[in-house]
Amino acid sequence: MIALLRTRTLHALRTRTTQAETEAAAARAEAEQHRQEACLATDAAIRAETTAEQLRTTLTHTTAEAARLEGELTALRAQSRLDTEDRQALRTLLRITRKHSTSTDRVWVLFHRGRLHSLHPTADAAEAAAEAEGAPRSGWTSHTPGAALPPACEVTWRVQPLPLRSATP
Repeated sequence: MIALLRTRTLHALRTRTTQAETEAAAARAEAEQHRQEACLATDAAIRAETTAEQLRTTLTHTTAEAARLEGELTALRAQSRLDTEDRQALRTLLRITRKHSTSTDRVWVLFHRGRLHSLHPTADAAEAAAEAEGAPRSGWTSHTPGAALPPACEVTWRVQPLPLRSATP
């Protein structure tokens, strides 16, 4: 009987050993699978961290670029306003220049005792120049076109229009 018990015990022990070895092999296979999954997860985490860092860097650069572009836009808007104001001022000056250039078909000549004294754009400017030289403030007479002028020696100060453009047929 002792021999029987021992054989049964030995057989049971062998069966348990086989089961334990099978379970150990399954556990090793499962552990290896978990190690591979852990490696894959670690690699994925590293890639995710690298990608996140790249995205942070890109965000920083993009934010800086957006701020720079916003500053440029503000400067360009201000420059555009100045350019608009400059164009308006130039248009006004051009309009005034055209007005003066089309209406200036004569100059006013100031004579002193029959000798040329100065040229002026308006009769008022010529009279003011004569008054600055000592001519009386009153007593100016208008010359009627076509009428004979008194001799130059008889007139101390004379303002006379002089056409700038000749009439061509």
